[in-house]
Amino acid sequence: MDYTVRAARITDVDRLVALSGEQILGRGAGTALDAADMLRQLVYLPHASILVAERRREIVGGAVLAIRPSVRSGGYVGTIDLLAVAPDVDTDAVTELLLVEALRSASNKGCASIEAARPDDPIERARWEQRGFIELGPHMGCVLAPAGAGGRRSR
Repeated sequence: MDYTVRAARITDVDRLVALSGEQILGRGAGTALDAADMLRQLVYLPHASILVAERRREIVGGAVLAIRPSVRSGGYVGTIDLLAVAPDVDTDAVTELLLVEALRSASNKGCASIEAARPDDPIERARWEQRGFIELGPHMGCVLAPAGAGGRRSR
């Protein structure tokens, strides 16, 4: 099955919130409406990327990349705040596509590194490690090469 990844539109937000379920609601005292409102704002901001994966024009996954400045990191740091995949699709393929696009987007936006919460599932953690992420306490991280330099830097 072919999947495509693209930047989210405001009309994609409700489906992304529904796909995210407890991932997006379990992060604070907010409600689904609060999460949807935040995502609608992020769609238009340059310091964030909201990505959706589609199969036959149906959204089957999504990721949220937020970018912040960091003096300690020597530039910007991208944070994958959310990565959600529908249960009835090829999780490996959709996750891989979303991770690749999030890494590309972070690099294009000038990020020196990217981080994400460490997955509890060992299989999921291995998938992230294959993309260059390493464990950093409760998080995982990956150092990026500047855009146009051909990918991640070697460690």
